[in-house]
Amino acid sequence: MKNYKTIKLINIKNKAFILASVFIAITSLISCNEDPLDKVPLDSYTDETVWNDLKLAEAFANNLYTVLPTTQHNWNTRTNRSWALSTSCDEAYNKFDDYNSSTINSGALTPDNADTFDIWKPTYSIIQNCNIFLSKIDKVPGDEAWRNRLKGEVLFLRAYAYFKLTNDYGGVPIITEPFNLNSDFKVDRSTYDQSVDFITAELDKAADLLPLTTSSLGRVTKGAALAIKSRILLYAASPQWNSSNDTNKWKKASDAAKAVIDLNIYQLYDKNYPDLFTTNNSEIIFSRLSSKDPQWSAYNGVETFLSPSGFHGWASFAPSQGLIDAYGTADGKDITDPTSGYDPQKPYVNRDPRFYKNIVYDGRAYGKPEFFQDRYDAGHSNKAEFYEGGLDSPQGWDTWNNSATRYTFRKYCDTTYNFNSETQTNKAWIISRLGEIYLNYAEAQFKLGNEGTAIQYLNAIRQRAGITVPLAGLTGTALENKIRNERQVELCLEGFRYYDVRRWKIADVTENKPLMGVVITKNGDGSKTYTYTKVQDRIFKPQHYLLPIPRDEINRTSLVQNPGYN
Repeated sequence: MKNYKTIKLINIKNKAFILASVFIAITSLISCNEDPLDKVPLDSYTDETVWNDLKLAEAFANNLYTVLPTTQHNWNTRTNRSWALSTSCDEAYNKFDDYNSSTINSGALTPDNADTFDIWKPTYSIIQNCNIFLSKIDKVPGDEAWRNRLKGEVLFLRAYAYFKLTNDYGGVPIITEPFNLNSDFKVDRSTYDQSVDFITAELDKAADLLPLTTSSLGRVTKGAALAIKSRILLYAASPQWNSSNDTNKWKKASDAAKAVIDLNIYQLYDKNYPDLFTTNNSEIIFSRLSSKDPQWSAYNGVETFLSPSGFHGWASFAPSQGLIDAYGTADGKDITDPTSGYDPQKPYVNRDPRFYKNIVYDGRAYGKPEFFQDRYDAGHSNKAEFYEGGLDSPQGWDTWNNSATRYTFRKYCDTTYNFNSETQTNKAWIISRLGEIYLNYAEAQFKLGNEGTAIQYLNAIRQRAGITVPLAGLTGTALENKIRNERQVELCLEGFRYYDVRRWKIADVTENKPLMGVVITKNGDGSKTYTYTKVQDRIFKPQHYLLPIPRDEINRTSLVQNPGYN
């Protein structure tokens, strides 16, 4: 990849949302273009220079991709909040509270302490720079197709920024012109529906300008724009924002999901399920790469964050017992079904195939044996030992990094990764994939009364996962619960559960109970006893369906705060 330099921009005002520098390298993308820095001195660029060269304009646009999630953490843009979101709902537990999720989980969230969870300022900073770009790009000389592609990308990125804001705060101020010295910085909040209308219209404009496919992994395409449109219209049709159950909203959500499916360029990945999350494949609609920087390898590495402590991981994000219990049996039955054959004292036998692919549990083989010789030297194997006294337990080798729930995530991990090497593997964070679109479509079709179609798309997801017994005979509430269950297990650790329980208006139930784990006792005869135990108390208040707008923003702009926050 090329090195990058800084473009110096005018700092309009302290109040203005300005990003002071932009990267010249094509950050977070896999392909590199010819170095655009060979025309002028490398120390800085004037505004006139930037907006008279499509290569420099593209460099400006590339930096706006930082609004997208990634496996890396960026304290300025909060780009990997998907893991924080997982630990701020009933899906997972973050032992080290890296993202301040405990503030949400304890019911203590206020406009003064959102801090690392808050995205208001960094997201509006991106929006300001999107507005600058869009105000300039039409006059940049050069190839029209190139210019239109860049315009489509930035229209998408600005729409995605507003999508993030509306998910967290509801209706927000819609700003489409760059701030300048004479700007009025007090812009009223749009309603949620107005915000959704703006975002979907912008995504349509972007889709019209974007290519159907691209050779550069990580660049926005038409499918990416339509996929995010599908997601926001699904959210807008849900009970949180559609209390009257307006079927027209569900029709829009259904049509948007079907539009992605009808592109006919994505297929469910049906080879090795774990590879779906570690390779570029037919199911992925849009993803963003993390950088591979040895200096920060320990902090960028998915394997380090997620692996069990006895395998040299940190077990930072641990699945909850609630997520474990959401996985059914091999024939697709819920474990609460008395005919399922589930045995709570043999809890990891005969489970949904995705359970074995997504979760590391006691007794599960993990990693390549040759990379963990120290375990063998100590008389152990490469099977996880979460039982009391095991290598991956609180009494094991690493008493600091052990999993508090006695599970870790297998999902997104490359189990062929050599922990003895110096660098972590370079991962793409999946922003959208066809599996999500199928689930979006199934839910919308169910709400429109087309239960047969909903079951058809649920079965496609389940059969791809390896469940051979198709769903049959489900209807009404039972079918709706199955749709929700499928989202919980299929999309775990991808940042969906936090928003799903809120848009369904069930968070007051799912989040108002302790997060549970398991304690495993190994008996003298080699058998094991499983005791389910509280890991963390959780409190959810009505106002937590939305985040609070930060206090300093309210003081500066007199915006109306979200309900329940003083």
